[in-house]
Amino acid sequence: MPATAFAAAVVDWFALHARDLPWRRPGFPPWGTLVSEFMLQQTPVVRVIPRLDEWLTRWPEPAALAAEAPGEAVRAWQSLGYPRRALRLHACAVAITEEHDGIVPRDVPTLLGLPGIGDYTARAIAVFAYGDRHPVVDTNIRRVIARAVEGLPDAAAPNAKRDLPAMTALLPDDDGDAARFNAGMMELGALICTARSPKCDLCPLAAQCAWRAAGYPELEVARRPVQKAYEGSDRQARGAVLRVLRATEHPVPGSRLGEAVTDPARYGRAVAGLLADGLIVAVGDDVFALP
Repeated sequence: MPATAFAAAVVDWFALHARDLPWRRPGFPPWGTLVSEFMLQQTPVVRVIPRLDEWLTRWPEPAALAAEAPGEAVRAWQSLGYPRRALRLHACAVAITEEHDGIVPRDVPTLLGLPGIGDYTARAIAVFAYGDRHPVVDTNIRRVIARAVEGLPDAAAPNAKRDLPAMTALLPDDDGDAARFNAGMMELGALICTARSPKCDLCPLAAQCAWRAAGYPELEVARRPVQKAYEGSDRQARGAVLRVLRATEHPVPGSRLGEAVTDPARYGRAVAGLLADGLIVAVGDDVFALP
């Protein structure tokens, strides 16, 4: 299937089936796009939407967040998971305020120079906030390309040197169509070409899908290692400690934090890790607070 026809099929499908998400609405600000992209990393859309609204109501521009202590970002992050993202987002707000006059940069190289922003996020902001033409590649897009173009059951581990050219080869020349194609490929992977139960009968690429045409072969694909279970993990212990600290604006003694994690070894690792990551600070002898 020619790249132009491939892209047109996705863009036409997206026009009919795109979800109504805040960051897709006309007039949504670049700062909102940046915040949403931080939140959407490893967190489902349904959990992000209410938290995003709270953040943008409280901090409608980078300078508003930059004026707060980093701990307030950690507190407001609540249950989104991977709270280091909150610290990076705060640092990003500070950099935008101090180095870019409070305006989210547009060009990819400058975006890549901001804290917490990598290949995907930089291009996503340039494309979805400003409408520029760049390939955007997330997990969903890599899976669609792997199946429809390469005939594989799933995508291999991320590799920008491979993934970006693969998406570029499919990208329409028109900036607007390119942005819609990027978003459409993401939506297709999220709703139709899912990891576990692809809905091939609803896919606009079904007739041209290389994996489907080959009879859905089960081939070995080098994927990311599977993450360990959350229950009983050190990640769960870290979350329990942070929940106690988020619930109060005052420093908390270690004895009280220890009540949230009954295993002393896990508690010790959790506190040590949170201190090392800058998510909590020691404000006295065995007394802790958010930064």
